[in-house]
Amino acid sequence: MPKFGAPGIRTSALALGLGLLPLLAACGGGSNSKSASSNASSDSSPATTSVNGATQLTVPDGVDEDTKKQYIEENAIAVCMKKQGFTYTPHVQTSTATDPYASLDGEDYARAKQFRQKYGFGYYAGAVYPNDPNVPFSKAATAKRTSPQDQDEVGLTDAQKKAYDIALTGPPAKTKAEEKVGGCSETGRVAAHGPALSAAAEKNAEKARDDQNHANGLALNGDAQLVQLAQQFASCLTGQGISVSTTQPTGMVDMVRIDISRQLPENFMSMSKEAALPLLNKDIGIALKDLECGKKFRAAYFPKEKAKPYYGENG
Repeated sequence: MPKFGAPGIRTSALALGLGLLPLLAACGGGSNSKSASSNASSDSSPATTSVNGATQLTVPDGVDEDTKKQYIEENAIAVCMKKQGFTYTPHVQTSTATDPYASLDGEDYARAKQFRQKYGFGYYAGAVYPNDPNVPFSKAATAKRTSPQDQDEVGLTDAQKKAYDIALTGPPAKTKAEEKVGGCSETGRVAAHGPALSAAAEKNAEKARDDQNHANGLALNGDAQLVQLAQQFASCLTGQGISVSTTQPTGMVDMVRIDISRQLPENFMSMSKEAALPLLNKDIGIALKDLECGKKFRAAYFPKEKAKPYYGENG
């Protein structure tokens, strides 16, 4: 397994922004590489130190607990890899200030408007602007997300790269049923999150999370202010000629974008610029109408959703 293919354990905040694939955002999205933040390192790198030759990131003041755990995990992986004779550069995203996807959902109205005025929901923008790394699905953005951001494996022979991957994620599984993250990635996970739970304990914990998520969804959808604002949001959309598939607050926040994703042509990522441009212009118009209609609703919804996090019943 390559370095940037190690499964992560933390839900990616970017999944919603990158959730331009059908239903991904509705299901809450999942992280996939090294750690959720490793493929999107911050433009303003945190201070570094060295412990026995291993690069260590200094945790900035004021970060939340989840971010602190990312630092612990990445730093532990670096130390573990160094003990096995390899260099591992830890990466943690500390800011979304320059992330064009971060507020695509409209939580930050000004930034979402800036994005949507040029890219719409992002579906067809990649074909129109293939060399723009700020565009979902563009060739430049894909290369940016999948290319290593360090030189850790530069100069290694094929045999050494194989050994590096084994050190990072453990030996390849003999069967699909035995697949799991091991090696220094597991060492980092344990350092940040503690030992893995037993199968029974994990099942109970998952049920508890699902129950809490369900309760949070009921609370948000039963909130009188959100219900009223969602109705106003829906009425505004229908008045603009945009169909409404739900009026539940938890569904309204991304309804238009997700409904569009279900109707995308199969070749939307590989269209010619000429074919994609009129579709992009239409997407921009709908995206801006959705943003304006939902301005008051989203301003009320997101603070309440932060207090009662909800990722969908099938997340």
